[in-house]
Amino acid sequence: MSNSKTNPRLQLLASAPIAKALFSLGIPTMFGMLINAVYNVADAYFVSGLGQSQLGAITIVYPLSQVVVGLGLLFGNGAAAYISRQLGCGNQAKASQIASTALYSCLLSGAVIITLALLFLQPLLQLSGASVSILPYAKTYAPIYIIACIFNLFNVTMNNIVTSEGTARTTWRALLSGALLNIILDPLLIYSLNWGVAGAAVATAISQLFSSLIYLHYILSRRSVFSFKPKDCRFAKEILLPIMQIGIPTMIFQLLGSLAITLINRQAQFYGDYAVAALGTVTRLLTIGSLMVFGFIKGFQPLAAYSYGAQNYNRLRNAIYTTTRWATFLCIAFSLIMLIFASQIIAQFSGANQQLQTLGIQALRINAISFLFFGFHTVYSCLFLALGQARTGFILGICRQGLCFLPLVWFLSRFYGLHGLIYAQPAADILTAFITLILALRLHKKLPK
Repeated sequence: MSNSKTNPRLQLLASAPIAKALFSLGIPTMFGMLINAVYNVADAYFVSGLGQSQLGAITIVYPLSQVVVGLGLLFGNGAAAYISRQLGCGNQAKASQIASTALYSCLLSGAVIITLALLFLQPLLQLSGASVSILPYAKTYAPIYIIACIFNLFNVTMNNIVTSEGTARTTWRALLSGALLNIILDPLLIYSLNWGVAGAAVATAISQLFSSLIYLHYILSRRSVFSFKPKDCRFAKEILLPIMQIGIPTMIFQLLGSLAITLINRQAQFYGDYAVAALGTVTRLLTIGSLMVFGFIKGFQPLAAYSYGAQNYNRLRNAIYTTTRWATFLCIAFSLIMLIFASQIIAQFSGANQQLQTLGIQALRINAISFLFFGFHTVYSCLFLALGQARTGFILGICRQGLCFLPLVWFLSRFYGLHGLIYAQPAADILTAFITLILALRLHKKLPK
């Protein structure tokens, strides 16, 4: 008997109505990712009360931590699409091997990367754009924050694996609990105990650990389709190669995002700490929207992979159209909020600094307009990877913050200064949407009837 008939979670992927499947998989993950963004925004909100140099410090450290988290996406997202296709074919034993291999590989490689980052911390911070006034605070915040990334690595990998088996609610619980704990601990450690930026880092570390414990309980209670036993871990070509084919493009997307933030930080450094703090705050605010939309689309990804593996192309098409409509609606709603309440939002982070507030409002409104295209691009970027079309997915994925953004940020900042930095991402978003449209039309022509 097929696993999809005996397991209600797999049945959700196989035969549940599209709307129900997307709500069940996408909405919990969306809220989970949205809550995860609270980690970054909460730190920025509470640290902003310490001063613009302290706010600039956590802005500088952020892209470094995302490089480490990219490993979690490599193994987690790379395994998730492969797992869903295997479950769609009814091959649960191989899916369990993929899950175990991805988890242990992530933790081992993550420990190596974190160690290297700590050994070369100061040069990395300076390379990221830390000024003389920002560097001392960054050196206090970074070691604690980067060490805690081992928990985040575990969480990101488990997030993808758990979602691939149709249990997105576990991810939602883990992320919600960690985020709420972070909001409670931030003011307590930063101000009540007078730990400053170190308190923000410790609060994040404890919160990430708490989320990891929830995932660990999920594994040990045997509620997962997979056992995650070390004996199931196989570093074989037939296991690792498909993970890498999907995971490496995903990791490169993450690295390009970190590189984009680093380039903006380095260019903004020439205009003062207020520019670094303002553009960093806008980036964190836009991360709320991007993680919200990306989280919803993550629920679509296992559904698309499962339908493709089961050769149910009508179900796949319906899932694509429905997800694109809903993702676009979410982008419109978020953009309107950022446009209408830009002044009030930026005021929460700028204090009495008029320069920071003026620049932040302008950058937020301009980027909010181009955010309208984010959902359309992300649906197809995830779709190509879910279908195993790694090359096309890779090309599309590196457009927004790679092929399009990097030359634009160089050109616009060189000829238009600080305003060029503000307009670089919106210009890249519009160009990426056009490329996505071309690739999407080609895909639909090739899908079997």
